[in-house]
Amino acid sequence: MQELQLDHIATPIGTLLLVADGAHMCSLDFADEEPSLLKLLQKRYGQVRLQPTTNPSGFSDLIRRYFAGDYRSIEAIPVSTGGTPFQQQIWHELRTIPPGTTATYGEIAAKVGRPRAYRAIGATNACNPIVIVIPCHRVIGADASLTGYGPGLARKQWLLQHEGTMHRLNGSQQHYQ
Repeated sequence: MQELQLDHIATPIGTLLLVADGAHMCSLDFADEEPSLLKLLQKRYGQVRLQPTTNPSGFSDLIRRYFAGDYRSIEAIPVSTGGTPFQQQIWHELRTIPPGTTATYGEIAAKVGRPRAYRAIGATNACNPIVIVIPCHRVIGADASLTGYGPGLARKQWLLQHEGTMHRLNGSQQHYQ
């Protein structure tokens, strides 16, 4: 049985469940998504035991700093996502989108050399095991619409506003390079 560390983090948009393996963050999701979080952990690790831990590896403090306005605090968090090589490539690419900017599914597909894979990018976003740290909330539709976000579009909008992005979605768009 794999033992993983679990912490609960209160945020303005709901409680986050942070799961770490000691060296890496391996899951971060909202408490109302706990059943799917547990299912993904069991699929990846088999039977797991979640050991309540305060601030595993300092990760919880870095998440709190993000919510306090230090958007870059989460960039150095080491992650262990599991997933296919394609999913890992996409999740890695998402981490290159700077706070305050957005990218479209098509832009990401082009960036990874698969310009027609925008639907696969969307499917990969939908199973992102580490929300916020792997910033799938920064991915928008080609028309700048706030397309799907598993934890809810209201949370996606809040995160983009928190990072100062929403005011640009109605005017000039800043995209990552």
